Amino acid sequence: MTHRPDSVFPPTPAGASQPTAADLFVDCLESEGVEFVFGIPGEETLDLSEALDRSQLITFVPTRHEQGAAFMADAYGRLTGRPGVCLATLGPGASNLATGVGDATLDHAPLVALTGQTGLAGMHKDTTHQFIDTVDMLAPMTKWNTRLHHPRMVPEAVRKAFSIAAAEKPGATHLELPEDIMGAAATGAPLPHGPEPMVEADPVSLLRAAEIIAGAKRPVVLAGNGVVRQEAAPALRAFCEQTGLHVITTFMGKGVLDASDPHFLFTAGLRRQDYPQGLLGRADLVVAIGYDMIEWPPSAWNPEGRQRIICIDTVPPEIDAQFIPEVELIGDLSRILFQLTGLLEGKEVASIETRPYRRAFRRVLDAGTDEDFPIKPQRVLHDLRELMAAEDVLVSDVGAHKLWVARFWEAREPNTVLISNGFAAMGFGLPATIAAALARRGRGKVVCISGDGGFLMNVQELETARRLGLPFVILVWSDGGYGLIEMHQRRKFGRIAGTRFDNPDLVALARSFGVEGFRAEKAGDVKPLLARALRHPGPVVIDVPIDYGENDKLAVDLWQLAPEALS
Repeated sequence: MTHRPDSVFPPTPAGASQPTAADLFVDCLESEGVEFVFGIPGEETLDLSEALDRSQLITFVPTRHEQGAAFMADAYGRLTGRPGVCLATLGPGASNLATGVGDATLDHAPLVALTGQTGLAGMHKDTTHQFIDTVDMLAPMTKWNTRLHHPRMVPEAVRKAFSIAAAEKPGATHLELPEDIMGAAATGAPLPHGPEPMVEADPVSLLRAAEIIAGAKRPVVLAGNGVVRQEAAPALRAFCEQTGLHVITTFMGKGVLDASDPHFLFTAGLRRQDYPQGLLGRADLVVAIGYDMIEWPPSAWNPEGRQRIICIDTVPPEIDAQFIPEVELIGDLSRILFQLTGLLEGKEVASIETRPYRRAFRRVLDAGTDEDFPIKPQRVLHDLRELMAAEDVLVSDVGAHKLWVARFWEAREPNTVLISNGFAAMGFGLPATIAAALARRGRGKVVCISGDGGFLMNVQELETARRLGLPFVILVWSDGGYGLIEMHQRRKFGRIAGTRFDNPDLVALARSFGVEGFRAEKAGDVKPLLARALRHPGPVVIDVPIDYGENDKLAVDLWQLAPEALS
C-alpha cells in the first residue's frame, strides 16, 4: 500500500465505539431513502464500505465495472424519481464512472456519485498514487459537486447533493470523500428535508395560453421527458380528452399517451427527417409540454424560428433562437394542465386527423413482419409487443436498434421505455436493465434490446445479474458491425469503413456466466423463445441475427406516407 502523510484528522482506532464520518454519512444516506449503492470498493473507501455493510436499510451492490454502476444508478433514478447512488474509488475508478454520470445529467436522471480520494494532506504532491482532481474532472458532467474537507460537512453536503440532483431539471451531483475525513471521528445527524417549493403559473399567462390554443387552426402538442418525470401523464391524457389536441412525443416521452390512444400521433426525434415540411412545419401552434431541448433540438423542427410556441415546463426554457415561446407556463405540469383543461372546457379546439398517420405507421411496421432471415426489426418488435404487458419495461441500448425502439415501439404507459438519449452512451442497456429489474422487482417484466456492439461493452455485468438472481431478457440484435454508423456512412459515402467485427458465440458466452442463452435460427423462433425466456426465473440472453437493411425506413416521414392528413 502506498505510504501517505499523516492526516490532521487521525482515524478512529480499530475497535473504538465512537462513530466515524463514514457512519454519519451512511446515516444521511438512509435518511435520503437510499436502498442501493452500486459500485466497486477501493482502499480509499474502506471506512464507507464498512459502514454500508452495517446498514440495515441499504444494500451495497458490487458491480464488475464502475461504468456499469453509474448506469445502474442512472436507470434507478429514472424509474423511481429518487437519486440513484454509485460508488467508486479515486483515479481510474472515478474516471470510469464519468460516462454514466454524464448520461444522467444530459438525460435529467437524478444521480449522486460518490468517489474516494487520498487524504487531504497528500493532495499537493505530484507523486501521490492515483491522485487526480476528481472534483474538477466531473464538474462539467454534474449539476453540483464538492470535496468533503471536514467531518462537519457531511450532513449538509449529503442533503445538498440529493436535493440538487432531484430538483428540476434533475441530473447528477458528486461528493468526493477523502479517506482521512471518512475515517475521522464525527458527531451530528442527518438534516431534515425542507418543504418542496411551489411554483404557480401566472394567471394572466394561463388565460392567454387558453386563448391562443382555442384560436389555433392546426395546434399540436410536443410532449417530452418532463411529463414522465413529473408523473403528469394522467393530466396530459385528460387535457387531450377535453380539448381534442393531438400529441407527438419525444423518444423519452414515449408512453405519456398510449400508442393506441386516438390523440397520439407519433414519436419524433430523428434529425434526418424533414420535419419543417411535415406536420410540425405546417402546424400553426406547438404546445411544448415537459420538453427538454436536448431530447430533440428546436433547430430540427423549427429551423427558421417562426413557429408559434407555448411552453409548459418546470423551469424557464433555455434561450434559443429556434425556441421563442409566446407564453411560458412554469410550475407543476399536472396543475397547469388541469387549469388549462378547465379554461378550455366548452370551447371548440381544432384537431388533426390521426387515421392517415396510423395507417402510415402500420404500413412501415407491418412491412417487416415476414419470415425473412436474418430477421427484420419490425418482426422482433411486433412479437415482443404481443408478449409484454402495458406496465412492463423495455430498455434500449444505443445503436440502430434504439431508433427502431424509439420510432416504432408502441408504448402504453410512461416510464416503461428507458433510452440513453442526450449522451447516447453505448453500453447503457445491460446495467440499466439490472437496475430496472431491481426497481421493479415483482412488478412486471423487464426486457432489453441491445446491439452486439453495446452488449459486449458491459457484458461482464451478466455476472452481477446472475448473482442477484434477477429475471429479465436481453435481446441482442447481432449483425457483426456498428449498424448505425454504417447507415450514416452509406448515406454520405456510399460505402462502409471501420465498422465490422467478429462476435463470440453469444449463447456460449451467456452460459459461461451461468446465464441461460438461446439463438433464433429463423423468424418464427423469436416469439416462442421470448415466451420461454420471460418465464425463466433468471437472466436470459437471446441472440437475434438482425437485418438492418430495413434502416432506410427509419428516415421515412409518416406525413409523406399520409399526405391526405395535411390537405
